[in-house]
Amino acid sequence: MKFRAISLFFATCAIAILSLVVTPPAWALTPIKLSDLSYRECPAEMAEGTVTSGSSMEANCFLITGKAENTSGKPVVNADIFGRIYDADENPVMQNRTRLGSIEEVPPGISDFQLRISVAANQRTPLQLKQFKATGFTGVVRR
Repeated sequence: MKFRAISLFFATCAIAILSLVVTPPAWALTPIKLSDLSYRECPAEMAEGTVTSGSSMEANCFLITGKAENTSGKPVVNADIFGRIYDADENPVMQNRTRLGSIEEVPPGISDFQLRISVAANQRTPLQLKQFKATGFTGVVRR
């Protein structure tokens, strides 16, 4: 009986130690700096039939472009883009929403990105792009 208790204790300790050694690393969010932001109207074929999210209101299509800087040394995947967009009258374009889209993959270094957005037709330009940033993972993430 005593031998069995000691064996069980050592087996439990061995499993605990092995789980620490074999556990894969946790994937942490990697920040991506976004710069050189600008926007332009979408090409006609991309903008056809554009409506605002969740409604059938007419909208204008824009492409936001810029540079994404990944300093991690590894490709970053599923990088979510966050920011605020205002119209010419300082009204928010995306009400109560700061996640604007994503970049599928950001290689190490500086690369170009683009993001398509829809803006209600009654909101005047020029648009103001503020507080843009992105975060992603250096490993595969299931969604």
